[in-house]
Amino acid sequence: MTRFSIVRHGQTDWNLHKRIQGSTDIPLNSTGRAEAAETGARLRARAWDLIVSSPLSRADETARIIAGELGLPGPNAVPALTERHHGEIEGLTFTERQARFPDGVAVPGLESRQDVLDRVLPAFRRIAAEHPGRSVLVVSHGGVIGTLLRHVTQGERPRHDELIANGSVHDFVWADDELILTHFDATVRHIDDIVPHPR
Repeated sequence: MTRFSIVRHGQTDWNLHKRIQGSTDIPLNSTGRAEAAETGARLRARAWDLIVSSPLSRADETARIIAGELGLPGPNAVPALTERHHGEIEGLTFTERQARFPDGVAVPGLESRQDVLDRVLPAFRRIAAEHPGRSVLVVSHGGVIGTLLRHVTQGERPRHDELIANGSVHDFVWADDELILTHFDATVRHIDDIVPHPR
């Protein structure tokens, strides 16, 4: 069994302005760097063997800050952990997305959740095989974490009012060739902050 704790990277300016990032390489802002340091400090109470990260700069820098807080070597980049590709809606706000691609209109270049699983789960399988019995920190993205949560809870989490916040930490184990959720670090959103789901 391998233990995985998956951290969402710290805030970027696009997060702040509610723009869809996807695979666009947007760096952390000062708030994001502070969030990464705070997350690292919270994680000092647990023992860690290594840290891996998406290669996008917002995840990589978050991982480097956390590694510094924990006294770990710098992160290993795992390309499969990059954020879900959002195609032509990257850079748009959710309101702009709805204006350009109303409900039911396919977004060119949008990666399916199944395609995300098809690249992310084998990466976890490989890391678990290489580090059995270890505790691994993974720094990734909201879309990746959300996809994994939906997969392991059969779509029950995250609920409509649950946010995968920047700097949040979600615990899993890899056992019997399966990823199993042990703790979802959900933040409940205020009703005014909830973006309506496409119908």
